[in-house]
Amino acid sequence: MNKTCQFLFCLFLISLTACESNFKDIQKDNFSDFVPSNNADEVNLKYTDSGRITGILVSKKMLDYAVVDFPFTEFPKGIRVTLFDKNAKETVITSNYAVSYKQTGIIDLQDKVKIVSTDGQILETEQLYFDQKNSWFFTERKYKFSSPRGVSNGQGIDFSKDFKVINSQRITGEVDSAD
Repeated sequence: MNKTCQFLFCLFLISLTACESNFKDIQKDNFSDFVPSNNADEVNLKYTDSGRITGILVSKKMLDYAVVDFPFTEFPKGIRVTLFDKNAKETVITSNYAVSYKQTGIIDLQDKVKIVSTDGQILETEQLYFDQKNSWFFTERKYKFSSPRGVSNGQGIDFSKDFKVINSQRITGEVDSAD
């Protein structure tokens, strides 16, 4: 190998080593930025409005990423949320995983999502979104909806928090529509 080739090869090795070191520093910087700012075990939060409890959130683990560019709160071990309307009727929502995005007000519920209302309506699916600003649920996933009037299955549904307005897509099943 001539001296020019040896010099270029050494220069290449030095630059490769410098790049690898710089890459590891960048990885460390990025990793440290994506650490939860708050971490809680056995969470039990009560939400109130004018002194009245409107909801209770229970979770075994909560990770809050409040200082990232798109802040969110993660519930990696699932949640159980009990919502109370003005007449103290309960709606219970459970899932094995959840993420709440602060900027959009969207909650992403995943893995064995189930909603049970006081009047016997049950919705089950694998993923469901909740728009907090509009009090509206929606999914494009397959679902099962049970009520005292019957059982239906479908893919794609959106509905109000109180189940008074329901828009179903690709639905099958038998439901008594008489009231």
